[in-house]
Amino acid sequence: MVDQIAWLTILLPWGTALFLAGSRILHPHWHESREKRVARISLAASLIPVGLLLLLDLKALIQGVPGAIGLGEWFGAGAYRVQLELMLDGLSLTIATLMGWISFLTIRFSVLYMHREGGFMRFFMILHLFSGAMQLIVQAGNAVLTFVGWELAGVSSFLLIGYAFERHAATRNANRAFITNRFGDAGFMFGIFAAFTWFGGIDWSHISTSADQVETLGATLVGVGFMTAAMAKSAQIPFSPWIARAMDGPTPSSAIFYGALMVHAGIYLTLRLEPMLLQTPSVLTSIAVLGLLTALYGWMIALAQSDVKSSLIFSTISQIGLMFFWCGLGWFTLAAWHMGLHIAFRAWQFLHAPSLMDDLDRPAPPAPQFLTRWPQLHSAVIQRFWLEHLGDAMMAAPTYRLAADMQVFEHRVITPLTGLPAHANAISTLAQWQDQQSGVIDSAGYSVERSTGIAGRTLQKLASILHHFEENMILKGGGAGLFQTLLRIGKRLTQIDLLLSQPRYLFFMIALTFVIIL
Repeated sequence: MVDQIAWLTILLPWGTALFLAGSRILHPHWHESREKRVARISLAASLIPVGLLLLLDLKALIQGVPGAIGLGEWFGAGAYRVQLELMLDGLSLTIATLMGWISFLTIRFSVLYMHREGGFMRFFMILHLFSGAMQLIVQAGNAVLTFVGWELAGVSSFLLIGYAFERHAATRNANRAFITNRFGDAGFMFGIFAAFTWFGGIDWSHISTSADQVETLGATLVGVGFMTAAMAKSAQIPFSPWIARAMDGPTPSSAIFYGALMVHAGIYLTLRLEPMLLQTPSVLTSIAVLGLLTALYGWMIALAQSDVKSSLIFSTISQIGLMFFWCGLGWFTLAAWHMGLHIAFRAWQFLHAPSLMDDLDRPAPPAPQFLTRWPQLHSAVIQRFWLEHLGDAMMAAPTYRLAADMQVFEHRVITPLTGLPAHANAISTLAQWQDQQSGVIDSAGYSVERSTGIAGRTLQKLASILHHFEENMILKGGGAGLFQTLLRIGKRLTQIDLLLSQPRYLFFMIALTFVIIL
């Protein structure tokens, strides 16, 4: 029964995040006048899981590790079964306790660091969401639950990189990090599918025990999927560029996300899959090569950085590259010790960085002589070997073009189909804009009464949508709106055909056809 309290270490941070979000909605100015209350709630919600984890550690030392702890079935369809279970072994309990301490110390540091910030409550809400997500990644008993925590950690990262959303650079860098990690998430989903196909299940314990009974091809495909996700989350080559863009967030988020916890999630996943990876020499070789390349890449670029956070982040991915290198050589125990020590040390460095910059009056040291002697190499290091430009061209730019095409599609097809011309929402005067912002008039220019409360605002929005439908589709011209809409469908379908006939979509449809056939 004591083992079931492990679920509280995940649910309590999420409950706190939900409470802060509800408070922010119901009391829009609460975060400005109640900082102390928010701080006390956050500190308590981060300290209690540490105490629970220490209790579980003590029980494990006395009676042995609990192993798998289940609550029942979460999802079932035919042969596909997903259990609500945790895996409490030596690895997960150790890393979960360390992560709990780092989360508590970071929140304690943030109470003073974020004092009088406009998004004070929003910042702590996202930190608690992230803390619960990391605990789920570490303690989850199967790949699907791990993926849930994986995604929530990524969303939290996106929100805190774009914390200062009024700055274009912050939101653009948040998008770059989000897009890059989606490629890794595709690998994770492929790994889940491959595990169901070749292993017959996705429980970590089942994968470990049946690793030597699965053919090499199946184990290799599972390893490729999961290791793609691990490489992307831990910013290894070729996914390294996103992590340098993530430094737009506040320093505490940089410490807990990219210095201490989230950036090590890929290493933890690799350690969790140790028995299976030992059966796949090709995957281990790839991990070793990419890890070594990333270690050299991060080390050389860190030498040429002039600010503390950039130096620390490139040093971080260099060390994580070494951890992947150890795993590729089969030295998983060394990688686990390296990870634990690096989490604690790097978190302290990031949290210490603001005071370090205040204490140092001298400029950053120059680049080493061996770089300055080779101008071309020095230039390549300054440009970070152009990997960021390549990443933008291969990942971010196609996504932006797709978003632009979808916006054109909405403007040319969806909006006219609803009967709303493109200029219908235009505001002719500043007074009308102010009235619409304050709720005096709606988007069509009609006078309205401003509703209050969640239910009131929801009903008002629903009434506005129904009024728009009635006005433009039914009453317009005595029912002619519906008839005219049907006549416009043919024209809009032609526009859709012209949009989809562009080469990139034609290539995508051909590739999708091959995927379905195979």
